[in-house]
Amino acid sequence: MGTNLIAFGGGGGVAVGGGVRVSTATPWAVRAELPKAPDLSVDRSILRSGSSSSRRHDLVFVVNPSSANGRTGKEWKKLLPYLRSRLGADCNICESLTSGPSHAIDITREAIREGADAVIAVGGDGTLHEVVNGFFWAGKTVTNYDRDATHSTALGLLPLGTGSDFARTFGWKNDPHEAIDRIAKGQRSQIDVGVISGEDGEPHYFANVADIHLSAKAGFHASSYKRFGNLCYVIGSLKAFAGHRNQDLKIKVNEGEWEVYSQVTALCVGNAKYFGGGMKITPNADPRSGNFEVVILQGFKWYDFILKLHKLYNGMHLTMKNVSSRSVHSIEVEDISGSGSIYVQSDGEHLGFLPRKFCILPSAIEMIC
Repeated sequence: MGTNLIAFGGGGGVAVGGGVRVSTATPWAVRAELPKAPDLSVDRSILRSGSSSSRRHDLVFVVNPSSANGRTGKEWKKLLPYLRSRLGADCNICESLTSGPSHAIDITREAIREGADAVIAVGGDGTLHEVVNGFFWAGKTVTNYDRDATHSTALGLLPLGTGSDFARTFGWKNDPHEAIDRIAKGQRSQIDVGVISGEDGEPHYFANVADIHLSAKAGFHASSYKRFGNLCYVIGSLKAFAGHRNQDLKIKVNEGEWEVYSQVTALCVGNAKYFGGGMKITPNADPRSGNFEVVILQGFKWYDFILKLHKLYNGMHLTMKNVSSRSVHSIEVEDISGSGSIYVQSDGEHLGFLPRKFCILPSAIEMIC
């Protein structure tokens, strides 16, 4: 039996196997917090799992063709022949191209409900971030329509985007062929996921690093310069420094008492180690530990980042007197001034402003490692 190729295109249909198209008319900008998930009209006969141990595995590759200024889409097309030759004998390869913000979230949810063995994010940390959010719905994990199914859907990563910071924590090279070989082996490991809640109570999930104030503002600006590759983080930082002022923050750790941290430059909540194009900001974080590492930078001036940037990249900044680190399973952060202008982001996604609460969900997702 040949490989089944499904193209969940956002532009108007699903191409199955030999070119049959099924209309989807999927809206491309449906937000994750809407009360009803969109119907992607996937042919359920393709993603229907059987009970036999010898059944073919359904792998859904969620591709952001616009990632890395369009390079991801081009590289993905070049990889398809190798992907089919390496996986086609044992797997139904399902290709799903995203067409706009949050589309990867919707695709992931429907793939899990239809019983996919794995959903693989193809792109950068932004695509991975959306796919991770697709594993959850209304504060709960998404489950298979078939309640008798004996397998769960795993998360996979094929890094092709501007940034691949999450992959660095596992020591993975930015090599798509190596990633495909890893997917072919199919070894799974449970990883933690962070969940962020705000005043409206709507949860948001992250796999890598969430951050507050200067670094989050830099990430917000960097998103406008992705066409420059990793240089976008430098440009974003320069723009963030314009008018930046350190702020006093109020912090509650592990449901304890409120503490005041003065002149905070940035606060980072790490489920993994790297962000910002290779900066080892939370060097002791491990997505399999059941805890975050929280790193707080206080009283930094613009020239501190120039003089000490190498320490931030190699993880040696924890030795500096104005940097503190602690292991936590939850942390609440508020802006004492009440200005409502302290930026919050996770995995490069702008989430608004303080206050926010961050909690760890231990072993929340199985990942192909």
